[in-house]
Amino acid sequence: MKFVDEATIRVMAGKGGDGCLSFRREKFIPRGGPDGGDGGDGGSVYLVVDKGLNTLADFRHARHFKAGNGEPGRGSNCTGASGQDRQIRVPLGTLVYDDGTGELIGDLTSVEASLLVARGGERGLGNTRFKSSTNRAPRRTTKGHPGEERDLRLEMQVLADVGLLGLPNAGKSTLIRRLSAARPKVADYPFTTLYPHLGVVRTAADQSFVMADIPGLIEGAAAGAGLGIQFLRHLSRTRLLLQLVDIGTDMDAGGLAQQVGVIEQELKNYREALFERERWLVLTKSDLVPGEDLERRRAALVNALHWDRPVFAISAATGDGCRELAMAVQHWVDAHAAPENRLENAEYDGTT
Repeated sequence: MKFVDEATIRVMAGKGGDGCLSFRREKFIPRGGPDGGDGGDGGSVYLVVDKGLNTLADFRHARHFKAGNGEPGRGSNCTGASGQDRQIRVPLGTLVYDDGTGELIGDLTSVEASLLVARGGERGLGNTRFKSSTNRAPRRTTKGHPGEERDLRLEMQVLADVGLLGLPNAGKSTLIRRLSAARPKVADYPFTTLYPHLGVVRTAADQSFVMADIPGLIEGAAAGAGLGIQFLRHLSRTRLLLQLVDIGTDMDAGGLAQQVGVIEQELKNYREALFERERWLVLTKSDLVPGEDLERRRAALVNALHWDRPVFAISAATGDGCRELAMAVQHWVDAHAAPENRLENAEYDGTT
């Protein structure tokens, strides 16, 4: 199924039931007094995380969701039944905005998360509520209140420990295919990846991390060029970025450094916090470069970039260096794990 990461829906809570105007009328009980019951509360609308979902595609057609109305009160002090709540299932990692104001309402980053997005209307009061020592036969009732209605914009951001970024055809999809069971499309032309892919990289029986592959970035992505602006936000929740550079090209160190600079500038333009995140350099397609030449090119690129962070040379096609990279990432993820569930503590703006 095609990845869908944005949707607009309308939610409508139920109306509260009206209060009842009634008087007790039984044989041998004259002037029995008021016995009109209250109405029922209107049902509310909730967004509930379903860990089995990984897309907002269900909202392409179903866009209106309404909770049940409360029933009116009845005689004999019978309260009307409350309206049934409406639960809308959404994927883990969904951001919820008020479409009218742009206000962030909630961030569903826990598998047990539930978010109230439209509160049901309050019940109306029956005439029993208004009896007093001076008003023995009140004919006053109140109507049920209408439920809340609002338009919501849902935006999904993938939850992953590690994000892959780089220019088109840098080898991101090949790497995630090598390290996990994810099977994104791989081809010899740009933009073969059209939507994000998540893969679980298992390094031991009880150790693993989640890796995200997003479409390739080009210059101007943060301003809307290519597919980058649509998917840069998916890197916001990752804690470690792997910047892939094709070392097998004919470019010299200056040209490769310029490619790295393009990606860095797009990260900075999109969000400063994303640019400052922990980022490692991964030189891909090393099988295309002889050993001595590979070390020379690696050293020249590191010098050109003044790079002081980890650097790895790998070949996803042959597997060379991939195990070492995966283990280094696993050690970093374990060392920087949050005290609680790391996905549940992720913030929507990318901080942890």
